Amino acid sequence: MESGMLSRTQRALIRESWRRVSGSPVQHGVVLFSRLFELDPDLLPLFQYNCKRFASPQECLAAPEFLDHIRKVMLVIDAAVSHLEDLPCLEEYLCNLGKKHQAVGVKVESFSTVGESLLYMLEKCLGAAFSPDVREAWIKLYGVVVKAMQRGWEVLPEGD
Repeated sequence: MESGMLSRTQRALIRESWRRVSGSPVQHGVVLFSRLFELDPDLLPLFQYNCKRFASPQECLAAPEFLDHIRKVMLVIDAAVSHLEDLPCLEEYLCNLGKKHQAVGVKVESFSTVGESLLYMLEKCLGAAFSPDVREAWIKLYGVVVKAMQRGWEVLPEGD
């Protein structure tokens, strides 16, 4: 996991854009997940709490348990932004997060849709400040995070 692939300018662009978004994590997270469910409605059944399936994305997005999930997702993004100089320190955490996602049925391929949803959220929240350079910086950062999470799929469970 290399933090060196992000230039100093890209790290600054990520920090500044995240500073503008991170003040309202749930609000912006709802934008991200609304877009995710628009792009791939088949992901909705993966989100169940107390064996309850949601009938619609709107029902899911209003559930307190799901809002907690949104907070956690936004905290992971915040951790990546906070550790731009030393992304390798998040490697084990992100690998374990990948394992957890695999265990609940998330497919590696779904992360490209999540990435599209992240970019959509940033564009909606930043408006004109979401320049092509900001977009490219976030694409690079997201790629590093997903690569680390995908290692969770590659690690075989104990005893295999």
